[in-house]
Amino acid sequence: MKRLIEGFEQFRNDVFPAQREVFRQLASGQSPHTMFITCADSRVMPELMFSAQPGELFVYRNIGNIVPPYAQHVSGVVAAIEYAVKVLKVKHIVICGHSDCGAMKALQYPERVKDMPSVAAWMMHADVARYVVAQNRPNLLGDEGLRHLTEENVVGQLEHLRTLPAVAAAMAAGELRIHGWVYDIGHAELKAFDAQQGRFVQIEPGKFDVPEATPHARFAAPTATAA
Repeated sequence: MKRLIEGFEQFRNDVFPAQREVFRQLASGQSPHTMFITCADSRVMPELMFSAQPGELFVYRNIGNIVPPYAQHVSGVVAAIEYAVKVLKVKHIVICGHSDCGAMKALQYPERVKDMPSVAAWMMHADVARYVVAQNRPNLLGDEGLRHLTEENVVGQLEHLRTLPAVAAAMAAGELRIHGWVYDIGHAELKAFDAQQGRFVQIEPGKFDVPEATPHARFAAPTATAA
């Protein structure tokens, strides 16, 4: 606790005064542009990774960056997504996995959580990733198997995300875009799921046209044509 209090003192004395006006505005509300769903792993720090300012990211963390399918499991993450879309009007939702993920290791070796029934039950929402890899790459083991599990889990959670009515409606109207990313802790690298290619691609430095997983908007307002 001493370390946390010392950190808060540093924030209050050094960071807060320099951004006093920002915090004054944030005191009366928030309008983040992106909801960022990632793992509870202490090594993954979205605000630090993306140099985000206070109020930019609406972050939700849980074991395995999981989004249960709609109506299958009423949970905090589903409620948070609904709030982010309906009230905060976020424009983007990112589901971000990461390298060396303990949750994905538990998915790879289920016996590791046999004495943790709550964790085991939660990880059932990621079973789609295990099944996809087992059926399509049955010989992948070790680190390579873990990498594929991590990627397929992100893809599976994106599919779950699309079952949420608020998300489906916002995407159909062209008001929301969804993204699946994987962060490499040891190399500070980021991959994005390209739904058109059906694979993850490296996000290169200076490249801002990032592939995404958003389906076609069916009810978006038509773009005005030039006279």
